Amino acid sequence: MHILLTGGTGLIGRQLCQHWLGQGHRLTVWSRKPEKVAKTCGAQVRGVARLEDLGQEPVDAIVNLAGAPIADRPWTHKRRALLWSSRITLTETLLTWLESREQKPRVLISGSAVGWYGDGGERELTEDSGPVSEDFASQLCIAWEETAQRAETLGIRVILIRTGLVLSAEGGFLSRLLLPFKLGLGGPIGNGRQWMPWIHIDDQIALIDFLLHRNEGSGPYNACAPKPVRNREFATALGSVLHRPAFMPMPAFALKVGLGELSLLLLGGQRATPVRLLQAGFTFKFTDLRAALDDLSGRL
Repeated sequence: MHILLTGGTGLIGRQLCQHWLGQGHRLTVWSRKPEKVAKTCGAQVRGVARLEDLGQEPVDAIVNLAGAPIADRPWTHKRRALLWSSRITLTETLLTWLESREQKPRVLISGSAVGWYGDGGERELTEDSGPVSEDFASQLCIAWEETAQRAETLGIRVILIRTGLVLSAEGGFLSRLLLPFKLGLGGPIGNGRQWMPWIHIDDQIALIDFLLHRNEGSGPYNACAPKPVRNREFATALGSVLHRPAFMPMPAFALKVGLGELSLLLLGGQRATPVRLLQAGFTFKFTDLRAALDDLSGRL
């Protein structure tokens, strides 16, 4: 199978490349820096700067994961524009290219996040739930999904991956928590009651592969473990794995002053569950948070 990836040099994209190379698939990554793709993703992975560089070469599937990190810095006007263009504008460019193709891929797997729901409070959120609140992160995910779903008018099946907080030793949000926790300065954020939908990187890769190889299924899938935890429980588990205390709370007012609207992403949460994945027969390797963190602890 020939798979085209956007965001192939990111945390999830790199792991997917390694996984699919092992299965013998042919991979192409659309990247601003194609010369670095082989080094980052694997020597057999081709990098292209423009989609037109593919000519009319058949592509069987597209995995669209590109997007600037949403929680790296405050949402200034300039940052919002970058977050929007790196997702929505890029996906629109992808759609324009697909319209010109004689041979269309059979499936488009497009990224999203559980932030699509907004701050869900205590509600249990399944794929049948609608958005609960519409902050900037929710609006961004809604627009990203709606743009990707336009590929259905071209006869392409569209799958939307609403990813939770990915646990990995190679990067992502967990790497940003390590320093304060290792210094004994870790702890809950705000009151610590907000829900955290998490997923081990191995399960994230496995579920995308699972959906890629199914001949049916479309629409949204919550990519998070079946047992979300509260932020306080997460902090306690991470502190325990690192053999450090985890009682230093981050006051909500300090986050609001320092991060502005971005603080809503940290102070809110989603009690999201992967109902559609479980119904489809996907089996999670890690359903217990402590077991997932223990698995990563030697590499943290």
